[in-house]
Amino acid sequence: MRDGFIKVAAATPKIRVADVAYNTENICRLIDETAAAGAKVIVFPELCITGYTCGDLFTQEILLSEAREALHKIAEYTRGKDALVFVGVPLAVEGELYNVAAALNQGKILGLTTKTFLPNYGEFYEMRQFRQGPKTAREIWFGNEKVPFGPQLLFVSPVMEPLVVSAEICEDVWSPVPPSIAAAREGATLIVNCSASDETIGKSAYRRSLIEGQSARLICGYIYANAGEGESTTDLVFGGHDLIAENGTILKESARFANGAVYTEIDLKRLLSERRKNTTFQAEKEPKLMRIPFEIQMEETKLTRIFSPRPFVPDQEQERDRRCEEILGIQAMGLKKRLEHAHAKNAVVGISGGLDSTLALLVAAKAFDMLGLDRAGITAVTMPCFGTTDRTYRNACKMSKKLGASLREIPIGASVAQHFMDIGHDMEDHSVTYENAQARERTQVLMDVANQNGGIVIGTGDMSELALGWATYNGDHMSMYGVNASVPKTLVRHLVHYYADSCADEELKEVLYDVLDTPVSPELLPPKDGEIAQKTEDLVGPYELHDFFLYYLLRFGYEPGKIYRLARYALGDVYEDEVIYRWLETFCRRFFSQQFKRSCLPDGPKVGTVALSPRGDWRMPSDACAAGWLRDLKRAADRV
Repeated sequence: MRDGFIKVAAATPKIRVADVAYNTENICRLIDETAAAGAKVIVFPELCITGYTCGDLFTQEILLSEAREALHKIAEYTRGKDALVFVGVPLAVEGELYNVAAALNQGKILGLTTKTFLPNYGEFYEMRQFRQGPKTAREIWFGNEKVPFGPQLLFVSPVMEPLVVSAEICEDVWSPVPPSIAAAREGATLIVNCSASDETIGKSAYRRSLIEGQSARLICGYIYANAGEGESTTDLVFGGHDLIAENGTILKESARFANGAVYTEIDLKRLLSERRKNTTFQAEKEPKLMRIPFEIQMEETKLTRIFSPRPFVPDQEQERDRRCEEILGIQAMGLKKRLEHAHAKNAVVGISGGLDSTLALLVAAKAFDMLGLDRAGITAVTMPCFGTTDRTYRNACKMSKKLGASLREIPIGASVAQHFMDIGHDMEDHSVTYENAQARERTQVLMDVANQNGGIVIGTGDMSELALGWATYNGDHMSMYGVNASVPKTLVRHLVHYYADSCADEELKEVLYDVLDTPVSPELLPPKDGEIAQKTEDLVGPYELHDFFLYYLLRFGYEPGKIYRLARYALGDVYEDEVIYRWLETFCRRFFSQQFKRSCLPDGPKVGTVALSPRGDWRMPSDACAAGWLRDLKRAADRV
C-alpha cells in the first residue's frame, strides 16, 4: 500500500437461489481466492447469501435464519484474512426485513449498511418484502454484540489514513441523491456497491457510464459487484457485470455472463490530491456519520493496472485522431481571436524545419482559413546561421511554400558575428553565449518583421521545453502568442503526424514526414559532416520520459519517488532504472530552477488538463527549492 495504492476486488460467486449453504461455500471460496491475490477490499453482490431473486421466500423464517447463521460463518471465515469484505444479506431487525450490505473483517461483523432506495417499478418489487433503511445509523444487537446498523457507515483504516470505505446497495446509485454523496463529503475515498442489476438491451453501457460518472463526481474509487449466474431466470437474466472505477475511469471490467472476480489497484493519494485541488468538492463541516475502524496490514501492493508510458497521447488511433483534431481546433481558435483583437494583418512564424515551428505554422494556416484570409498573410521566416543544416533548411522552405505562406530568408550569421565583436566574445567559444545570441537575434528579427508587416509573432515553444526551461530567455522564450505553450513534445509529434496523414497534398505530406524523422535540435552549434551536431534529447534527456514525469507531477501531485516507481513500471522495458533516475533528477532540478522563465510567459491557449501558464494552472515562486523533492527521489531509489 506504499504510495497510496490498495488492491481491491469485485467478486461474483455462482449461487443457487435459496440454497444458503451452497452460496456460503462459494462465497468463502472466492474470499480465499481474492485474499490470496492480495485484495484488501472485497465486494460481493446484493443478497448473494440467499440470492436476489428469492421473491416471497424472503418472508420464510427458514431462509432468514439460515442467512443469519451464514453471515456469522462467513464473518468467522474472514479471520486471518487481511481484508475488509462486503457481502449482501437479508436481515430481520425488530420485526422488519432489510436489504443489507454487511462489512466483515478479522472474524467480526463490523457494520450493517442498509439499502436506502428500494425499487418498486418495472421488474422490481422490493417494497413487497423489504423496508427502507433508517435515516440515521444506530447500534443493534446482533448475536451477542452490538453492531452499527443503518446508512452511510464509514469504515476507516487506522494504519492507512486515506482509506475510508462506505457502502451503498444497487438502486442507491441509480437514485437522484445517492447515499455515497454524503459519505464522500465526510471523507469516504472508496465506495462499494453490492448490486443485483439484471441485463436488458443497452443497460450495461448505461451502468458503465453511471459508475464512471459517480466516481468522477465524488472523486473516489468505486467497486461495483453485480449478481450473476445462478440467479433465477424466471423473468430476468443477471450478467455478473462487475466494475471498478477511479475518478471517472473504468480501471477493470468483467466479461458479462461469467462469474468470478476482477482486481485492480485504487490510487488513494491521487484521489486526495484531486479533492484538494477541486474547490467545489466541499467536505461536510459537521461530520454526522458513524466511523468504524477495521484491521488491515501495511504492505507493498504489486501493481497490475495500466499506466500509459505516454499519458498525454491516447493509445487508440481513433481517439488519438479525434484528440489531435480537437487540439488543432483549440490552438487555431485561440490564434484567430488574438489576430482579430490585435487587428493584425500578418502572422510571423520563425520556421526552422523542426517539429515545434512546423506545428505553429500549421496552426497559423488553420487560423487564417477560419478568418477567411489569404495564407500569404503568414510570413514564414527562415534564419539560417551557424548550426543550420541543408535538410532542415530545405524542409522549412518547401513546407512554407506548400502551405501558401510568404517565405522570407534572413540569414543572421553576420549580425551575430558583429554582436560577438561588440561584446568581445570569441567565435570559437561555443558556450551558452554562442547559442543564446543566435536565439535572441532570431527573436529580434521576428519582432521587427512583425512591426514592418503590421503583424504579431507566433511563439513555437512547447510545454515540455517550458517545464525544463529549455528556451533562451527573451529569445525563443518570447512571442506575442504561443500556440504550442500547453502542448507536450510527445503530442506535438502526433499532431504533425495527424496533419500529414489527413492532408491531400502528397508533397506536403512527404515534407512533414521528413520533419518527423529529423532529430530534435535547436541547431545552434555547427553541423558535423553536414549532420545535426546538437541533439536535444542527448543533452536534457528523452522527452518521452520528461512528459511522463511532467504529467504525474502536475496532474496528480505525485512525489518523485512515486513517479520513479511508476516510470520503472511503465517504461522499464525501454529504459534502465539508472537512466530513469538520472533524467528524473534532471527534470526535478530544472523544473524548479527554471520557473523564472515560466513566470513571464506570453499568452497561449490551454488545450489539456496540464498547463504551465502563470496566470492559470501553475503558480509557483521563481525561487522555490527542489531539495525536498530530490530527497524523496533518493529515498525511493535506495529502496529499490
